[in-house]
Amino acid sequence: MQGDAAGQQAGAHDSEWLLTDELRDDDPMDRPHEACGLFGIYAPDMDVARVTFFGLYALQHRGQESAGIVTTTGDPDLREHRRIGLVSQVFNEDSLRGLTGFAAIGHTRYSTTGSNRQENVQPLLADGTLGQFAIGHNGNLTNTLTLHARLMDEGEILGATSDTEVIARMLAIAPGLTYVDKLRHVMPRLQGAYSLVILTPTELIAARDPFGVRPLCLGQINGHWVVASETCALDTVGAEFTREVEPGEVVVINGDGAEGLRSYQGQRSVKRATCLFEYIYFARPDSVMMDRSLYLARQRMGMQLAAEYPVDADVVIGVPDSATPAAAGYAAARGLPYADGLIKNRYIGRTFIQPDQQMRSLGVKMKFNALSAVLKGKRVVMIDDSIVRGTTSRPLVQSLRDAGATEVHLGISSPPFKWPCYLGLDVARRDELIAARLADVADIGREIGADSIHYLSLDGLVKAIDLPGDSFCVGCFTGTYPMPVQMDLADKLALEPTRVRADAEQPLAGASL
Repeated sequence: MQGDAAGQQAGAHDSEWLLTDELRDDDPMDRPHEACGLFGIYAPDMDVARVTFFGLYALQHRGQESAGIVTTTGDPDLREHRRIGLVSQVFNEDSLRGLTGFAAIGHTRYSTTGSNRQENVQPLLADGTLGQFAIGHNGNLTNTLTLHARLMDEGEILGATSDTEVIARMLAIAPGLTYVDKLRHVMPRLQGAYSLVILTPTELIAARDPFGVRPLCLGQINGHWVVASETCALDTVGAEFTREVEPGEVVVINGDGAEGLRSYQGQRSVKRATCLFEYIYFARPDSVMMDRSLYLARQRMGMQLAAEYPVDADVVIGVPDSATPAAAGYAAARGLPYADGLIKNRYIGRTFIQPDQQMRSLGVKMKFNALSAVLKGKRVVMIDDSIVRGTTSRPLVQSLRDAGATEVHLGISSPPFKWPCYLGLDVARRDELIAARLADVADIGREIGADSIHYLSLDGLVKAIDLPGDSFCVGCFTGTYPMPVQMDLADKLALEPTRVRADAEQPLAGASL
């Protein structure tokens, strides 16, 4: 294996303090945390590592904890560089120069099972019956503990603490003369959500769970094949979208053009259940999923919200940036002026520096500043895409009042978030979800401090996306999931060292939960 083991050991020393801050809520935004971003390319005449870097850069919104790239030259040993940090922090010219080869996969991560530790940074490398391979995973398994225990009983040694390692070890020891054989053996044993990119010394492989919960698509650049979580990454590297990887499909790429791609059924799909939050919030608005522009879908969510919530107002604003399309759609449908009432500091990302009490009390002001020139003396409709705990909505509403707004009405372009996600998004426990804690929407409005509040109905949301309602997972809204789930925070941390797990389950003093 060619790589940088010394650097990995050095980085691992810092991972525990990164874990505790990350899981404890270093980011005051009241949002579900991201999934992960996947990228892969098979292009013998291109700098595949550099293309993968820019593909991951376009997918940075899907995960900001760690990033990695693995390449192949055809030798038995793969080349890799993986670190904790943002894509721009993990890679430089020297690291990319060492990642030679004709194919590559990359991953940018937010941890949903397994903490932010160096050994969990993906793509993970594994040695199996067919040699060495690397794997990147977007999603979350719901039977990780059962599979982990079974592997341990079989004598497997597992050094990481993520469900991705469980998938990797199952693939490594699965019977079969090809990786398609192995995947067909493993996929029916995996419960939950998974989109996968796999790199062997000779092939690039993509696979998607039979529900298609997390996105994965195919494109071409100069006749070469590219795999990515979202079409925005294809656009960034100059590739043209071809199609989605279908639910339950396995795609094997070992050449260019039609002859270089082969499609197999890894597991039969009986029901599609794509995550609705990809359409509401997670995916970039310039991406396309299931032939739907996410920007236009979000704009239609705002228009549908306007039909359901025609409150008297003078101006419409959106919470930047994710709610901007919905706010614009709401304003257009109502014939109201749209304005930028909240200015976002675009250079604030996640930080591991703890603020003092005075800075902590400012909270949302570190991210947003209300513009009194727009708001003073106005009845304001503020559009947001979701409320999880309400910890951001309260200070945002207050900041509008402090800026001179006479009334603040809150429109949410999704239904009430009442249930946790177990399939690749990281959100609060159910007892922390404001819509689960307060069944009456009016009570939510009073707690937040808004003059009125309205959530977009589930029927309205599906109508705005313009796809059949049974195409989606609606578990976070209804509590009905497309597969069995019996997980909570303790399950997700169960594989962690005892001290780290205990630390992660304790909130920081003064942190808003």
